[in-house]
Amino acid sequence: MAFTEFRPLDEKSLIDYIKATPSLSSKLGNKFDDLTIKEVGDGNLNFVYIVFNSSGSFVIKQALPYIRCIGESWPMTKERAYFETLALKEHGRFCPEHTPEVYHFDRTMSLLAMRYIEPPHIILRKGLIAGIEYPLLAEHISEYMANTLFFTSLLFRTTTEHKRDVAEFCGNVELCRLTEQVVFSDPYKISQYNRWTAPYLDRDAEAVREDNLLKLEVAELKSKFCERAQALIHGDLHTGSVMVTPKSTQVIDPEFAFYGPMGFDIGAFLGNLILAFFAQDGHCDQVNDRKAYKEWILKAIEETWNLFHYKFIALWDKHKNGSGEAYLPAIYDNPEVQLLVQKSYMKDLFHDSLGFGAAKMIRRIVGVAHVEDFESITDASKRATCERRALNLAKSILKERRKFEGITEVISAIRQF
Repeated sequence: MAFTEFRPLDEKSLIDYIKATPSLSSKLGNKFDDLTIKEVGDGNLNFVYIVFNSSGSFVIKQALPYIRCIGESWPMTKERAYFETLALKEHGRFCPEHTPEVYHFDRTMSLLAMRYIEPPHIILRKGLIAGIEYPLLAEHISEYMANTLFFTSLLFRTTTEHKRDVAEFCGNVELCRLTEQVVFSDPYKISQYNRWTAPYLDRDAEAVREDNLLKLEVAELKSKFCERAQALIHGDLHTGSVMVTPKSTQVIDPEFAFYGPMGFDIGAFLGNLILAFFAQDGHCDQVNDRKAYKEWILKAIEETWNLFHYKFIALWDKHKNGSGEAYLPAIYDNPEVQLLVQKSYMKDLFHDSLGFGAAKMIRRIVGVAHVEDFESITDASKRATCERRALNLAKSILKERRKFEGITEVISAIRQF
């Protein structure tokens, strides 16, 4: 069977596709009698199939020419599958322990096949809702962020290499534009796609749209997002893009990847942990007040940034005399200037991360796509109370992020709300 033009696959046509693709059929031992296919795409954009039999398994992901959760009224490029594949391969080079391997890519069909991250792995967001602790989460996610961000930046690469890859990923403009719209624009104006827990948060949503200082700060962040090609970022690194067990962490779904500000990835992850923290009061009951779990989340936030900072600086020190052209060894050749440069760089990165994280929190409360952490709280009044606390913190951090000197001050601010 020839697949010479794009067509959305269903379970039947997917079997035909696998049989016609040696790199996939061989993963199943070329056996199809006991084949099982499950469509598990609960996200906003794509079809996702788990394919397995007694001999092997993989995941098939196919991009549609529109946003799945909206429909054909919101067209979207299928090329995002190409950029997701590129990002998985590139991030896999630098952090294979936490990036699933790609087995196959078909640009015509906008389809990629990759390692099936098998049970007992679950989506991190679902684990946070269930109140499960992951003792290695901060260690693993900081490793992923430090490696993928450092090794794709000018701290490690030449400008020639960097500009070549920046140019390649500029093609992912439509998904960047989607982020620009839903993160940096829609929450601050009337938009048909915005929603919130009405009527409880009606005034809160209006207050976001009327806050001139908030708009000023988010405009600066949008400018950085659009203009600063700092590293190859995942672009959507929230707790729904991470699969975990207590011993394993795998980062998935980098279809929004492009060369952008490092703080967008760091902030997205930290911001989603903060959302999970505020959602806990909506999931507590008489058996479990979730207080101990909220403390674990705060610890995970603090450790994630501290470990990232330590590992990123360690990579910088190790490769400071390498080919990276951001700070040439002939100029930055003594410990004093090196320390000054690193301190300034990490301070800016910290403040960027806080700003982007806060913006991501705001869009998840009064924008188009919300998070299950809050949405699974069935009592609307209780849900709104949790969301309001998170929203007020996010607005405060976004406007005052430069006043924070360290992550412990952020933890203190979270406790106050």
